[in-house]
Amino acid sequence: MGSGTGGVGAKGVVPKGAVPKGAVVVCVGQVVTDHSFRVDEIEPPPSKVTARGYSVGVGGMAAHAAIAVARLGGRAVFWGRVGRDEAGEALRHALQEEGVDASGLVMAEGARTPLSAVIVDKMGERSIVTYRGERLPADPSGLPLDRLAGAGSVLCDPRWPEAAEAVFRAARERGLPAVLDAEKSEERILRQLVPLAGHAIFARTGLTIFAPGVAPEEGLWRALTSGPLEMAAVTDGEKGVLWRAPGMDGAGRQPSFPVEATNTTGAGDVFHGAYALALAEGQAVEAALRFASAAGALRARDGRTPGREMVEEMVAGGGDVPSVRARRKG
Repeated sequence: MGSGTGGVGAKGVVPKGAVPKGAVVVCVGQVVTDHSFRVDEIEPPPSKVTARGYSVGVGGMAAHAAIAVARLGGRAVFWGRVGRDEAGEALRHALQEEGVDASGLVMAEGARTPLSAVIVDKMGERSIVTYRGERLPADPSGLPLDRLAGAGSVLCDPRWPEAAEAVFRAARERGLPAVLDAEKSEERILRQLVPLAGHAIFARTGLTIFAPGVAPEEGLWRALTSGPLEMAAVTDGEKGVLWRAPGMDGAGRQPSFPVEATNTTGAGDVFHGAYALALAEGQAVEAALRFASAAGALRARDGRTPGREMVEEMVAGGGDVPSVRARRKG
């Protein structure tokens, strides 16, 4: 698989003028209708809580990542599956309105589109209940894998494992950087997909499921040695990102960017989308992790996916919060 380091300068930063405009990232996996409720506190049951706010929109790991790619200046392609129902049609239109190419979205007759209830408290922490739909097809044979010829990278989540496996194998044949959003999932699915990815980025729960009972550094090493991976990492909130690559003496850490989080929903998904885009643009791993960390932090700050200018301003400022003027542009 490609290392994603082509055209990178000595310090791991793409030289000025060398970043391809609109690098293509193919995102594969989950899309759901998110019903989001803002509350003061998430109370344990039995309880009855009044919401201070409500919204409905696009959710799902790969779908959030695709939207992030589009807002950060890339060309996002999304492959997922929904029912041929009102909710599925609404999601297709919403993705298109975000600038995401959803022409590969599978709309299955007789299936029901997934949805989630997202409850966010005043500290920005969230609890999610997801209904993964019904009768969604598992067979990925209809995916237009030939379109990977024009892509710069791929990103898959574990919610459609058959498609993720097919895309990862096709990406490896083409030498494309391939990123796995190794979120909480069944152990068998993570063990199926991690060896096929070039870059496996775990949530803490995902790494614990993949490598139970060991320290994170050891868990990442087990991921690296499960297949020809180029990098394995685990996101850890305010502690930043712990990562390992072949040939490294121990693990490295990308510090988090200090923000006051108000809504952490989708922050990890934005991180993965930004990382995949950075690889598609030719950024080295360390630069890509920093770019992705800034994007994820900005998403957690106000619950909105940032634009390119905001992320680059944060990266250049060493963690300083972008100005109000730049924030409004995003």
